Amino acid sequence: MEAFFDFLRFERRYSPHTLTSYQTDLGQFAAYLKSAYELADPAQATHPLIRGWVVELMQQNLDPRTVNRKVACLRSYYKFLLRAGRIAANPMLRIKAPKMAKKLPEFVPEDALNAMLNSFAFGDEFAGCRDQLVLEMLYGTGIRLSELMGIHAEDVSLGAGTVRVTGKGNKQRLVPLNPTLVQVIERYQTRRAQEFGPVAGPLLLTDKGEPLYEKLVYRTVKHYLSQVTTSAAQQHPHALRHAFATHLLGKGADLNAIKELLGHASLAATQVYTHLSVDRLKSVFEQAHPRA
Repeated sequence: MEAFFDFLRFERRYSPHTLTSYQTDLGQFAAYLKSAYELADPAQATHPLIRGWVVELMQQNLDPRTVNRKVACLRSYYKFLLRAGRIAANPMLRIKAPKMAKKLPEFVPEDALNAMLNSFAFGDEFAGCRDQLVLEMLYGTGIRLSELMGIHAEDVSLGAGTVRVTGKGNKQRLVPLNPTLVQVIERYQTRRAQEFGPVAGPLLLTDKGEPLYEKLVYRTVKHYLSQVTTSAAQQHPHALRHAFATHLLGKGADLNAIKELLGHASLAATQVYTHLSVDRLKSVFEQAHPRA
């Protein structure tokens, strides 16, 4: 199992978040095999044993997405074992993951989000400048939370109006900065230098000058977005990424361009936002057309 995790970490370059999830999933599966069948080595598990675990997970009324992630973990694990010559056949070939209802991304409405960003007094102190930058960066670039945490000061080029983002699989892309975001970054950098001097490393810092951590970003985003929406799903950093893509598409942006900005590997991942656009058009149609 440790060799498998090293493979994911160093060769597949999985994010720390995904690695932690897979370690939890595989650990739970190993515990199940030992408890139910006294089997100490997951590599020896057969198709019926794996199917029994999946059935047990579904009987626990877990979210189908959670079960699917655990099944995906096992698929990767047994593919790894097969390539390494540890097993002769892949027991996952006949395992079917539970079907999931398609869930459209939650995003903050454009008017409410822009009204908050334009009118809220974040203050001139360091924390206020940082909080504003967190919100403007997530919404203005559409980057993931993990990508935000990985941005260093040298990744930002205000002259070129771009930021270098390191995404999944360590792939890098340049994302443009809008004029408002450039001003917010300049304001933050000035306060950052006044508070902590020329600190190398991550762009975003805590009040103590240490690298910003994910839980603080979650709390920050929830604090501000709770003022414009009561939906818990819309008070999440990823909701700003969804808003970025949805609002661009609503203004006529090309889907392929949005794909590149988001760092999606395939267009299929980006096409979910077209459904949101269609729903919005239907809503407008139903409200405005005299025959609707």
